[in-house]
Order: sequence, then C-alpha cells, then structure tokens
Amino acid sequence: MAGYLVANIEVNDPETFAKYREQVAPLIAKFGGRYLIRGGELEQVEGSMPFKRVVVLEFPSVAEAKRFYHSAEYTPLLKLRTDSCNSDVALVDGYAG
Repeated sequence: MAGYLVANIEVNDPETFAKYREQVAPLIAKFGGRYLIRGGELEQVEGSMPFKRVVVLEFPSVAEAKRFYHSAEYTPLLKLRTDSCNSDVALVDGYAG
C-alpha cells in the first residue's frame, strides 16, 4: 500500500529553501517517491488550519517514506529545510479500500 509524506510549510528564508528544493527531488526519486503536490495554488474552503505551502509525496509504502525521511542522505537536506521553514510533516498510510 502506498505511503505519503504530507507537509505544510512556511518558508522564512527563500535562499536556503532554494538550496533544499534543488537537491531534494533526486533523493525523493531514489527512495521510490514522487511529488503529487508541490506548493501549488491553494484555496482553503473550510476550517482554520493555516495552510501555507502544501507538499504531498507518494512512496511505495510508509516504510519507504520513513526510510527516506530518516536516511543519512536526507539529514543535511532536512537541516536546510528546518533552517529555512516552519513546518508540519506527517507520514500517512494510503487507502487500499
């Protein structure tokens, strides 16, 4: 079953975030992931959760998403992201129904 990494981020340092963005896509692909949503236009229609820049990555499984997120290769990129953004990130099982 597919697994997803879902992130809601607010970029505070565009220069540092640009370095992250340039380097992360090939690593996502290396772990079998792909972008489904990458910060596109957003129209909030319900609720009060402050969505900013939404990113959804699909991986073959949550286990693969975890392997990506906790990998030694991602560690320096994660620091770039956390240094340049406020973020909420979750790993979510897909629906097999």
